[in-house]
Amino acid sequence: MLAIIAAIIFGLGLLFDLLNVSLAGLDGVFFVLLGLCLLALHQAGIGTASLRTGWRRRRS
Repeated sequence: MLAIIAAIIFGLGLLFDLLNVSLAGLDGVFFVLLGLCLLALHQAGIGTASLRTGWRRRRS
């Protein structure tokens, strides 16, 4: 889930950089850094677990 959000933020950062837009001081570099932080969290395993997959599984 965090990887999808990071991809969207990277897209926003690219658009802001191409269009030379800055929203209240937030430019394209901010969105790139935010996207990298989200990717790092995704790689660390944060936000990737679901309720069905855990350390306690039932055998069927």
